[in-house]
Amino acid sequence: MLRSAQVFTQFEYRLASRLMQAPWLEGSAHKRRLTLHLFRRCANAGHVDALSTYGVMLFRRGQSARDKARGVRCVVQAAEAGHPEAQYQAGHIYEHGCTQIARREDRAVTWYARAAEAGHAGAAQRLSRAFDHGELGLPVDPERSRHWRLVDDASAGVRQMTSISASAPALQ
Repeated sequence: MLRSAQVFTQFEYRLASRLMQAPWLEGSAHKRRLTLHLFRRCANAGHVDALSTYGVMLFRRGQSARDKARGVRCVVQAAEAGHPEAQYQAGHIYEHGCTQIARREDRAVTWYARAAEAGHAGAAQRLSRAFDHGELGLPVDPERSRHWRLVDDASAGVRQMTSISASAPALQ
């Protein structure tokens, strides 16, 4: 029974992802509600990717402060579970702050660093830029900036190798 529930949750997540990216019914309120509903069901079932996506959707598109606060909680929960995109989004939320979350540069740096170490290119670029310009409460440090650029370059190399191997014909 447990296995079939996981398979169904994975199916719902893929359906929601495809529906969100589909060009038809662009801007439709019904499509948005259905997609949000599917992501919420998957997030409640423990699907970390769905939790991250659902949280970002609530935070960015939520109608009320309560929706936005729930979105932040979902993003942070997915980030704590090790989801690199959620870690990056949590860093972004803490960097800029909002009415629900106070601006906390120390937490932003922590989340960006976790995401960058997990291979998130945007997080590595943000940390490199922060050390270049002394942002996020960090000192100007060319050596640390270089470190994060190297992490970004290494991540790009892994992404390129992954895309090459995915498009290469299978060996027999």
